Amino acid sequence: MTSKIGSKHIAQHRGKKERLEIKRTNVAREAVRQLEARAKYRNQPKGQAQREQAQTAA
Repeated sequence: MTSKIGSKHIAQHRGKKERLEIKRTNVAREAVRQLEARAKYRNQPKGQAQREQAQTAA
């Protein structure tokens, strides 16, 4: 939950520019996370990650 000031959430006290800036940073942060995840599995053949995990667990 978001914090409250009196009976209103903090988000209600934010200005339009601040909300837009937060949204942009969230979008950028998510894009970075997606790129890292794609790079992690880019050169692996399908199913190879599961086979490697199965071999190390056994």
